[in-house]
Amino acid sequence: MSTTGLDNWYGFMKSHDRALLWDLLHPDAVFESPVVHTPQQGRERTFKYLTGAEKVLGGEGFSYVGEWRGENGAVLEFEKEIDGVKINGVDIIRFADDGRITHFKVMVRPLKAINLLHRLMGEELVRQQAASTQEAGST
Repeated sequence: MSTTGLDNWYGFMKSHDRALLWDLLHPDAVFESPVVHTPQQGRERTFKYLTGAEKVLGGEGFSYVGEWRGENGAVLEFEKEIDGVKINGVDIIRFADDGRITHFKVMVRPLKAINLLHRLMGEELVRQQAASTQEAGST
């Protein structure tokens, strides 16, 4: 696996640069959530979910604690504590030959953490929708 895509992912997590994330996503990227049954198809939806997850999980206290690389992907184990709930999960990321993300799957444990993330991500996605609606109305 070319390390460029993974390096760019780590760069996004450190910088929170949304333009970097957008460029990192393949147009046909797919995102799989630990709480949404249906895979989310396309760059726009994948971007929406990943920026929401970065807002909810990223920042202080978030850390990757393990990394396993394969020929065209990686599994990154993460930890974070929110409101006294210890969240443990993995990001399973597949990359195209050009280093862009083609598939991003998140798995989380324990159930208490899944329930918390379900609520927080729902709130974040509603905020994103409201902000984009506001922006569209002001143009």
